[in-house]
Amino acid sequence: MASFGASALLVFALPGSPMAQPLAVIAGNTLSALVGISVLHLVGEPLLALPLAATLSILGMFILRCLHPPAAAVSLIVVLSHAMHYRYAFFPVMIDSVLLILAGAAYSNLTGKIYPNRPSR
Repeated sequence: MASFGASALLVFALPGSPMAQPLAVIAGNTLSALVGISVLHLVGEPLLALPLAATLSILGMFILRCLHPPAAAVSLIVVLSHAMHYRYAFFPVMIDSVLLILAGAAYSNLTGKIYPNRPSR
């Protein structure tokens, strides 16, 4: 998944960003994959499905407060690759997102950075 490069940049280089937190990465990527698959099932034409999938995935992330910009590309990748099975949202997308978060947490622990950030009270 090409968009995971951008996700990795956020997690490793900007661990303090709200868009690099575990909920944003995991839920944002998974939600976008589910939206892309659903749109592909409903709208068979890729030229219509692409903007609809991107728009709906951004809207969904905004509503669920898990905004992760690279995740919008996940919905586009799903449509362009014709990933019609919902299991694609869980493997590889969700599993790879979890692995990325674990690697980011390990890296941050080794380098003395705080990740994930705890919300202030």
